[in-house]
Amino acid sequence: MTTKLLVANLSDITIKGSRRIKVNDLEIAVFRLSDDSVLAVENSCPHKGGTLAEGIVCGTAVHCPLHDWKIDLRTGRVQEPDEGCVTTFATEVDKASGSIYITI
Repeated sequence: MTTKLLVANLSDITIKGSRRIKVNDLEIAVFRLSDDSVLAVENSCPHKGGTLAEGIVCGTAVHCPLHDWKIDLRTGRVQEPDEGCVTTFATEVDKASGSIYITI
């Protein structure tokens, strides 16, 4: 069963910034990219559990703040030569209101 949740407003997240949300035991990082698109991933690096919401956004990737692993926010895949993947979540931004929704 999927659930669509209102998690923030576009104005709540700075460009190239993020916001953490918690849904039950799941922590998700929601990122606003420089083109105002919004992407969401599991908030834990597959390497050592670094908090991705604290990482630096570069294009459509985030660099883990612990060991600089680069994770593609669209696919959740870690850039080579490192290996791993995080869960991604579908996002939707209501253009009229700026409301951000994710699907769990």
